Formats: sequence, structure tokens, C-alpha cells
Amino acid sequence: MPIDVGGTLNFGGAVEATPAEGDIWYDSGKFYFGTSQTFSGVWSSGGNLGTARRVIGGCGTQSAGLCMGGYVSAFSNVTEEYDGTSWSSGGNLGTARSLAAAGTQLAGLTMGGEGAGGVHLDVTEEYDGTSWASGGDLATARRQLSGTGTQTAGLSMGGWDGSNFRDETEEYDGTSWASGGDLVTATRGLGGCGTQTAGLCMGGHDGSVTDSSEEYDGTSWASGGDLAAARQSLAAAGTQSAGLSMGGGDDPYSNVTEEYDGSAWSSGGNLATARGYLAGAGAQLAAFSAGGTTGTNSVVTEEYDLGTMVYGELFTPSQGV
Repeated sequence: MPIDVGGTLNFGGAVEATPAEGDIWYDSGKFYFGTSQTFSGVWSSGGNLGTARRVIGGCGTQSAGLCMGGYVSAFSNVTEEYDGTSWSSGGNLGTARSLAAAGTQLAGLTMGGEGAGGVHLDVTEEYDGTSWASGGDLATARRQLSGTGTQTAGLSMGGWDGSNFRDETEEYDGTSWASGGDLVTATRGLGGCGTQTAGLCMGGHDGSVTDSSEEYDGTSWASGGDLAAARQSLAAAGTQSAGLSMGGGDDPYSNVTEEYDGSAWSSGGNLATARGYLAGAGAQLAAFSAGGTTGTNSVVTEEYDLGTMVYGELFTPSQGV
């Protein structure tokens, strides 16, 4: 029987939040001995999307998520809301497209992407929990860009304009976009997470599939630690000091998950379903991934959480010491 490592346990009269292997503790009338532990995250199945889609945007949290747009057999305007168990329909986008996203379920932000006819878009839309409204246009129309931050402090970076990799970063104030510091390397198909003043991007394609990461301080980008596995069309979640990257690649697609500590990436638990062009959002150890492609469009949702500690019961007080 597992106990969540993040739980509070009583050990010798003192509170210990993360017991180690070999610890003995008392809980609910029994003594236990720690036999093994997993501190990296693990993926488990969540509720399926209503509409299978790839090149989909995602934002929010694991218990209040938002997915929108993407490609079915044509570009989609579908929005779905997640409550941690199942997806339900939200208000449709004004413009059906692939896109990047940021914000929350009640204050979402979408930017750029590709629409019908292969047109590269500068479109921005804002969500209020019910419906989408037009926001200020990006200065540079592009697809395969990444987004992060909030509806009133958003960040977009990288992408492709149909001819060139883009290094542009733009910052959103809730009304309009302004130029930020350029990426060190122009890249498309990258993942992004964090905030407008502490952003993180990783992977993508800059002429070849890359393992590079970059960190943003609100003014300029600097190189961060390299991914262990170079990937494009991946998703991301978390913050600059506690980031998460998941999936990506081209057919065959990847199930790789990596966790970032602000300096270096380390292996996390693999996705159960390898996918590219998927959505991701939430915190490093409370994230979700949704949709994408396995070679065909996917409805799969997975949730990432802290691993568990396995223990064995020693004795109950009634058995004596």
C-alpha cells in the first residue's frame, strides 16, 4: 500500500514530510518501515478529450485545465475544460487554428498559429471562462511558437513564418504585444513554461532537432542546461526553477519526460503514450498532458504527480513490541 511522499507522517513524535528509506514511523495505530521510495513524478491516466487533436494548445492547472484549437481533419476551434477528472465543452475559439497558449482556465490566452490554407497568423484571443474575445495582434505572425505566463503578463517566443525560424519574443500586457529580448537561437516547435519575467523554453528545431534550453529574465535569454533527449514538438509545464518537458519528436514519437531544477534536466517518469504535438500545463509535480498524435490524433490525457513510498507494516501496538 503506497503513501504519498508529500504527506505528513508522525515519526517519533516529530513531523516528517518526506520519510526516507529505512525510516520507521507511526501512523493510524501502526508502525511502518520505509522500504523504497520514488521522488520523481509518475504519469497516470486522466479523462479523455472529447475531440482527438494534434498541434493543440493547453494552459491552466491539473484540476482546472484548458485545451483549445489544434488539427483534426481540418483546423479546429474547439475548446475543452478539465476538472481533474473529465473534459467538458467550453466556448469555441473565434479563429480555428493551431496555436500557443498561456494563462488559466478562467483567464486563458492564445496566440499565433496556422489556419486554413496554411496561413500564418498573428491572432490573439482571451478567454473569460465562457467565451473567447479578440486581443491585440502579435507583431510577427508565426506558427509552432511557444507561449507561457498569464493573460495580462504573457510571453510568446520562437516559431516559423513559412520560410524562416523565428527568434522573436513578445510580451503581452493584457491589451497589446511589445518586443522582448530575442532568443539566443531562432527555433520552432519548442516547449515553454514559467512567467513573463522568469521564462523557460527547451527543445525544438533550429535546423536540426535540438536539446538546448534557454532562460528568460524579463529582458534577455541565456543558455540553460541541455535536455538529455533532443526533441521537437514537445510540451512543457512548471516554472523556470521547476520545469517539466514531455513527449515530442516526429514519428516515432517520444514518451520521454524530464524535470528541470533551474540548472540541469533529470529523467522523470515516462508518458504511458508516446506523443508529439501535444498540450501540457500545470506544475512540475502536478501537470497534465493532453491530445497530440501517436501517428493518429489522440484523445489521451495523462496526469503527472509525485511518486509514492512503499512501506511494510512492522507491528500494531496490540501485538506488543
